[in-house]
Amino acid sequence: MNTDLEKKAARLGELLNRMGSAVLAFSGGVDSSLLLKLAHSELGDRVLAVVAKSATYPEAELEEAVGLARSIGARCVVVETDELSDPRFAGNPPDRCYYCKLELFGRLKLMAEQDGAAWVLDGSNVEDVKDVRPGSRAAREMGVRSPLQEVGLSKPEVRELARKLGLPNWSKPAQACLASRIPYGDPVTPEKLSRVAAAETIVKHYGFSQVRVRMHGQVARIEVPASELDKLMSDEVRNRVVQELRGLGFVFVCLDMEGYRTGSLNEAVGNMRKPTDES
Repeated sequence: MNTDLEKKAARLGELLNRMGSAVLAFSGGVDSSLLLKLAHSELGDRVLAVVAKSATYPEAELEEAVGLARSIGARCVVVETDELSDPRFAGNPPDRCYYCKLELFGRLKLMAEQDGAAWVLDGSNVEDVKDVRPGSRAAREMGVRSPLQEVGLSKPEVRELARKLGLPNWSKPAQACLASRIPYGDPVTPEKLSRVAAAETIVKHYGFSQVRVRMHGQVARIEVPASELDKLMSDEVRNRVVQELRGLGFVFVCLDMEGYRTGSLNEAVGNMRKPTDES
């Protein structure tokens, strides 16, 4: 581990220790996993990992997050959120994530009060400051702290530190809310989320490192890394994917020739080209 990273890791440990107790929004991604690992090391049972159960995230992701928290040895609870009942979220505006995070962080603040915890934490890293992130605005308004940001850890540094600490998901690709597969203005419904999740499971089965299936009405637009486009275009894989996605009710199955990139649906709304809370 390089000296600069060692110093940041030490500062992070000291920061968490000074916090005394916390409730952590835990997704099972590498950022929140690293934060939970170090928080548990410093605080033990004075940190509580909270995993949100929602129609906007695949069930497999929830199970993986709970299993990881338990392997770390941390206290962990699952709470159900119902952002789809909020028309400000379900209507799918560009700031949809703001309303989702308002509900989540509001729930976590209440849990922190009940648990006697001093802080609510999330796993945002320093690179997230550069992007347009409506969910981060909600975090600021709710007084949520982001320790990885506070000590200046970037995403590559988070991955390196997670690898050094033996976290099994240190190289896990970025995940995102399933609602990010639906174009802004097209209402988010449980049925659409379920179809997107099923479609991505089908494509992932063929061994792609990253997959997004964007839903444009009857059209499924598939994104995989540009370096893996040839694999998807091979006759065997292409024919099977088309057949299986049509079985889900899609009439047209298309491949995005630009390949996977975060927040591609933002390209349809002009200057929101930067990645957001969606990917």
